[in-house]
Amino acid sequence: MYDLLIKNGKLVTPELVQEGNVAVKDGKIAAILAVGEEPEATRVIDAQGKFVFPGAIDTHAHLNDPGYEWREDYEHGTAAAILGGYTTVIDMPLQNEPALTTPELFDKKEAKVSPNAFSDYCFWGGLVPDNFDQLEALDEKGVVAFKSFLGPVSPDYASLTYGQAYEAMKIIKGFGGMAGFHCEDYSMIKEGEKAMKEAGRLDWQGFLDSRTVAAEMVATEAVIAMAEELECRAHICHISHPAVAEKVFEAQMEGYPISAETCGHYLTFVDQDTLDNGPMFKCAPPLRSEDAREGMWEYVENGTFAGLASDHSPCSYDEKYNEILGNKIENVFDVWGGISGIQSCVQAIFSEGVVKRGVDPCSLANAWAKLPAEAFGLYGKKGDIKPGFDADLVIIDPDKEWEITADSLLYVNPISAFVGLKGQGLPVCTILRGNVMAEDGKVVGAKGTGELVKRIR
Repeated sequence: MYDLLIKNGKLVTPELVQEGNVAVKDGKIAAILAVGEEPEATRVIDAQGKFVFPGAIDTHAHLNDPGYEWREDYEHGTAAAILGGYTTVIDMPLQNEPALTTPELFDKKEAKVSPNAFSDYCFWGGLVPDNFDQLEALDEKGVVAFKSFLGPVSPDYASLTYGQAYEAMKIIKGFGGMAGFHCEDYSMIKEGEKAMKEAGRLDWQGFLDSRTVAAEMVATEAVIAMAEELECRAHICHISHPAVAEKVFEAQMEGYPISAETCGHYLTFVDQDTLDNGPMFKCAPPLRSEDAREGMWEYVENGTFAGLASDHSPCSYDEKYNEILGNKIENVFDVWGGISGIQSCVQAIFSEGVVKRGVDPCSLANAWAKLPAEAFGLYGKKGDIKPGFDADLVIIDPDKEWEITADSLLYVNPISAFVGLKGQGLPVCTILRGNVMAEDGKVVGAKGTGELVKRIR
């Protein structure tokens, strides 16, 4: 007897959509069956008329735990992820206190968060100027990649120069790891901010003009060049513009070891949203033009992106509108930058892509499951609907209309740019390793079900 049978669903893999049944045993997908084949199971879910996707992997989230739990913690953040359709979250090392830059801190963080996780999770390791001697030990502990900044970053972390990035990639190449980069050129951003402030342009257009596509492009091209020469795997985080995505696509076509992600907000919102609404829509890189947003979808469809991430970057209401850590916000450059979206991205991406633009659902299965699983060393365990893989599945009702409200968000701080967004196509059931974790708009699984996942070597 099987533990779970999901019947009559439209099974979505990167290759095709087919009607069928999924049988689950001991947390794994045990069999893919034809409609009508209904062996005995402890529980049966009828997915008639609904899509059954592999669970989405959020390649970029800031859960702020430990250290800044007043912004977000694992209990709230992973519950929101599960409800939204992300079954695995790859958690960033910064906005932690301290940042995850040593193997000892890996153990401390794991002990702190593991009892509270609803989703499975992985750790990004920190990559800062003074921890190069810790990178191999962090890899051995189980981090799936290393995160660094080529642009400005918060005071509790530190950016790399291009020279430091090059030296770090030599080390990471040596043990087969992957370096991830926030690609905005430091000097271009700093000079842009300086110019805006000196000109008295402290409004939202000034912010947008200070963080140009050129700054994103310069840093991305530098990483591609280093990855090409060193043959070190590199991942470009949160691409915001199709011109940058094109550079990555070209590098991939040349066979360079480059992967990349974009985020739900770059596929949903535009720069005018920042101008109209201000703080909630501030992020880095910033939101781009409507034409840019439309162009980004081409790169979802052609397989450039190994991740449709949230870049969940939570904060308090005060950090967006009143003060930051006791200091009054004087202008737009002082406003906390980041969008909370881990609960909302999957439904927004489905609605914007499949419903509004006619995107093939297979493209989403590829971009939010298979390709990130391959990039981060999880494929074979995560990322597809195949026998032997973890039974991580999200069932989406393509006809279900929705509106995101603040009181529906499970975050510690239920504020988000996604509040007020309307769409169609909603995750109605999320399954993690065979456990039904969310159903009909509620988290029903147990806290602590989520487990740490390490890359397959």
